[in-house]
Parts: sequence; structure tokens; C-alpha cells
Amino acid sequence: MGTAGTSTDETAGERRRLINVAYRLLGSVTEAEDAVQDAYARWYALPPSRQEEILSPGAWLTTVTGRICLDLLGSARARRERYVGAWLPEPLPDRAEWDREGRIQPTGPADPADQIVLDESVSMAFLVVLESMTPAERVAFVLHDVFRYPFAEIAGVLDRTPAACKQLASSARRRVSAARAPAAVTGQADVVRRVKEAWETKDVAALVGLLNPAAVMTADGGGMVGTVLRPVEGGARIAQYMVAIADKAPGLELLERSVNGVPGLVARRAGVVMTVASFDVSDGRVARIWAVRNPEKLRPWRGRTDRD
Repeated sequence: MGTAGTSTDETAGERRRLINVAYRLLGSVTEAEDAVQDAYARWYALPPSRQEEILSPGAWLTTVTGRICLDLLGSARARRERYVGAWLPEPLPDRAEWDREGRIQPTGPADPADQIVLDESVSMAFLVVLESMTPAERVAFVLHDVFRYPFAEIAGVLDRTPAACKQLASSARRRVSAARAPAAVTGQADVVRRVKEAWETKDVAALVGLLNPAAVMTADGGGMVGTVLRPVEGGARIAQYMVAIADKAPGLELLERSVNGVPGLVARRAGVVMTVASFDVSDGRVARIWAVRNPEKLRPWRGRTDRD
């Protein structure tokens, strides 16, 4: 992507944007950080004369990061076939929300999770739709529709013509359009609060009333902690399952927290975050629940300890 002089400050300043691009492409904070680190390693491995020839270091780094992510997406399908149970994207906390309440100690300014902008393009519902795309569709769509890169530059990442990249983005856009639009955040917050209250009181009837009869709950434990390996389908079955969890985990504390920029719930026991749950709400009822329990995916949350 492109070519203008270069400087260490200029390349270093690209890191936040690249982390944001890579997380949306990969759905993993750890893999996004690794991809960006790899891109920077390749930049610094270039001889100074080659660096000076590159007109836009930021564009060069984006191209390289995009290609690295494309390779990772290509191998991810095989890895996920070996994954125990369902695979879900890594959930992100809103550090400002925790800080405002004075309840946590940040993991540090270099934490890549804290550099990701929380907007609708990182909501769990949106990331799950991205998972349904081919690697090339995902790269074309994210770079063009989310980050507004022209197809002429995206062509350099995908090694295809701009016209072909445009078609890929169009196909991906149809997948997004086919997915139901999420409810307004204000409406979702109220529903999530009522789910929390019903869950805490083990009120099965109230939970059933808050869940769409065709609701689906997907949990990701990665084989490292106990959880259902297949999605739980049906509002009544999900409600019973939630109450069973509460019975088996005395002392479980539920907190209303932003998850990827959208109201969600965090389950904590003895001060340790055990589960982060995201919700898709439609017409005042929960249609989807995504519960991440894999401890490796909860590192950005477990680095935050209460001072109460």
C-alpha cells in the first residue's frame, strides 16, 4: 500500500490502528498482537535504504499486517476443527467503565486490549458474523467497510484485482445484511439487567420470559474448563441451564459490564472473572447468548483486580 519518507515515530504511531485492524480480522487479542509484532519485526528487518524508499510506512505496515492475518485466517479453520467445543472471539472489557467505578487496576498502558476502539464493529454479534466469511471476504470487508481503505490498496493485501476485492466485500456485506440488526444499547442494558436479577434469584419463569423461545446459548471453554460443548437451544432449556449453573457455583457474583462495547454480564467468583457473557437482544428478548469461559481468552479481564 503506497509509498513518502519515514521515521521511527511515524511507524511506532501506527501500532494502535494496526491492533484495531488485526483484532477485527482475527477475533483474538493475542493473535492480533502477535500479527502486529510480526509486521513490525519485518519492518525493522528492512535495510535503512529500503525503508527510505517506502513513501508510506503506515500503508506498508497495514499491507503486511493484512497478509499475516490472511494467512492466520486460512489456518484457523483447521485449528478450530481441533478446538474442544465452540470457538468464540475473545471478549473485550471497557477499561474506562471499570476505572470510572474505581474497582480495577489496569494491566498497563501497553495492554493491546486497551488499545482497541469499542464500537459496533467489535460487538460479539458482529464478530460472529465475520467468522462466517471466507478469509478473503473478511479482509476485504473489514479493510474497506470498517476502515475505509480503497480497493486499489486492498488488492495489494489479497493479491487480487480491485474489482475482485470489491466483489468479495459485496459478498461479505450480504452476509452482514442477512444477520439481524442488534437492538439499541439502551434497550439491551435494561434486558441484561433483568436477566441478571432473574439469574441471581434463580427465577426460571422470569428467565423464560426474557428469552426468545428460539434463543441459542453458545459457550466457549476451550476444553480447559467445564461447559456445554454444543449450543443450548430454546429459551426454557437455557433458563434451566442458567439456574443449574447458579446452584453449582455458590458465591458467584454477577456484574453488569460492557462487553465489546455492548451491555453484558461478567460472572466472578472469589474476585476472579470466570465467565464473560454477551447478548443479542431483539424486541425486548434475548435471542443469543455467547458465554466465554476459556481462561486464556479472559486474560484482559483477569488482569483487573478489585480494590473494594
